[in-house]
Amino acid sequence: MENMMKKLRDLREDNDLTQETVAKYLGTSQTMYARYERGANELPVRHLKKLCELYNISSDYLLNIKTDTKRKSGKVK
Repeated sequence: MENMMKKLRDLREDNDLTQETVAKYLGTSQTMYARYERGANELPVRHLKKLCELYNISSDYLLNIKTDTKRKSGKVK
């Protein structure tokens, strides 16, 4: 989880955005967004999706999920 929070902050800073700007984009308060970056509150899926769209990234990147290319889509091992 800590890795995701660091990535959220780094992405925001790399794009020269303030917490207030990102919070407005998400439709939440700056205080709540700051809590997401600190890991004090869990990031809702709806906000995860919007952040991926904002930064043009995959949720796998934020969630530190490594895709197994040998695995069939939709199949559980």
